[in-house]
Amino acid sequence: MTSQLRELYQEVILDHSRKPRNFGPLEGATAQADGHNPLCGDRATVFIHVDGDTVTDVKFQGAGCSISTASASMMTEAIKGRSRAEVEALFSRFHALVTRDGAAGDGEPDPALGKLAVFSGVWEFPVRVKCASLPWHTLKAALDGDGHSVSTEVSESSSGDAGGHAR
Repeated sequence: MTSQLRELYQEVILDHSRKPRNFGPLEGATAQADGHNPLCGDRATVFIHVDGDTVTDVKFQGAGCSISTASASMMTEAIKGRSRAEVEALFSRFHALVTRDGAAGDGEPDPALGKLAVFSGVWEFPVRVKCASLPWHTLKAALDGDGHSVSTEVSESSSGDAGGHAR
């Protein structure tokens, strides 16, 4: 990644962190879930409104580091108006991106990620992977409607990036 591209990505992340989009509670949400990263203190609640099979609205609230807040903000923009299947596919692509499982053969992010590609360098900082993925795992818990809270630290034997349910 060129230094100019890295700087642009940093600017986008800082913009979404300082001025998060879709921040606040969602009146009439059909589901919600809470997430927590005890290592850096990130907390997020994701609210969704699903009509049929479409996520018609999504918002989040909470407090966290720049990466976590920007990830939540950009996630809400990316999934609004998408079907459940499209959201789950985007979740998988994003997860692959931040864990470095998702680079194309040339090392470039999956084009289907669009603006979310700004998180392509996160994999270089393992602690930040949990920050970036927490809102996404919290979204998945809301979509699954299981009512569990999500935590990045389920147990010492867990090496996941935020996919565990709090116990």
